[in-house]
Amino acid sequence: MQKPDVFTVHYVLKNKIGELVDTSEGSEPLHFLYGSQGVITGIQEAVKDRNAGDCLEVTVPPAMAYGDHNPELIRTVPRSMFEGVDNLEVGMKFQTNTGDSAQIVQVVGIDGNLVKVDANHPLAGFTLYFDLEIVGRREATEEEVAQGRPLY
Repeated sequence: MQKPDVFTVHYVLKNKIGELVDTSEGSEPLHFLYGSQGVITGIQEAVKDRNAGDCLEVTVPPAMAYGDHNPELIRTVPRSMFEGVDNLEVGMKFQTNTGDSAQIVQVVGIDGNLVKVDANHPLAGFTLYFDLEIVGRREATEEEVAQGRPLY
């Protein structure tokens, strides 16, 4: 059985009106093991038959990115749950530990002693527009396959 490939990709992410959302420009490119959980499906599918040196524009629908925005992930909780946070503000992010999993929530509203938090990924529900440049592609090592990620 052939081992999956490790891709090294520079990216520019824009929204539907062309505004910059995120980029790897000026920093480390994205390294990922094809088929791993760490990178959205839309990017993995876009690069799977490509090679180093290829540049492409990719439109990724929510289903192949961070999913649809789920209103059930928005909750109103008592302000007392933020004990020790003196200046609670809209936009702040917190990690919660519920059961066996950790979850990031963002404060989206404050009304007196009630705080509205959203556990959706900030890009959930959005179509993403990427410019990708594949700067490397190689076969993964056995250790990388075992760990499910590239080792650098």
